[in-house]
Amino acid sequence: MWPFFESFLSAEQQRKRAFRRVPEGALKEYLSVPFPDKNATISELTLLSVDFETTGLNAMTHQLLSIGSIEIDGGKIKLASSCHNIIKTKGKLEANNVVVHQITDSEKEQGIELKTAVDQLLLALAGKVMLVHYAKIERQFLRQVCFELYGVRPPLMMIDTLLLAKKRLDIGGQHYDPSIFRLESLRQSFQLPSYHAHNALNDAIATSELFLAEINKYKQGVKTKIRQLLCSV
Repeated sequence: MWPFFESFLSAEQQRKRAFRRVPEGALKEYLSVPFPDKNATISELTLLSVDFETTGLNAMTHQLLSIGSIEIDGGKIKLASSCHNIIKTKGKLEANNVVVHQITDSEKEQGIELKTAVDQLLLALAGKVMLVHYAKIERQFLRQVCFELYGVRPPLMMIDTLLLAKKRLDIGGQHYDPSIFRLESLRQSFQLPSYHAHNALNDAIATSELFLAEINKYKQGVKTKIRQLLCSV
């Protein structure tokens, strides 16, 4: 089936189709678990807030450097669930990139293998909604690395805190500078504390806090149904 026609399938239909095609392993285990009901509320679900640090913005030519994640269960952040993995990538890191993510060559050499890190993330994601800030990066990189490891680009049920903020401002008819959608800028608008940015775990936690602050803007709060919040799979 061509990607154009696959885009018309529901998330569940895409999951079932991908499950039939993928070999044994963590991706198959991820795909074996049904996606959450779109009519479920935030308070009824577990979300996994995820952030990637990468060597660049192109998933076809750049690499994953680190993965951070933390759960939101029943509308509460579970600090004990936090996970941060630095990945042993190939090649020497560029100095201008190191300035941003502050992962050195020596640190990445002590990291874990890409497949180990991705498999751990997939198992943690099974049956959950993936929460990110700017979905394009995490979606492209995770789908690409799954294709490289397993030969399948899986569907992902995702909520994007950037898109939630943009939707809120668009509905209000407000004029805005696009820079306000940076993670730190949006956090400041909710008077949330500043964290050291471009650390995958810090940003995953920062995104989870921003999400709960954004949800409070909805009439139903954590009783909001996820179908109102999801971006495309």
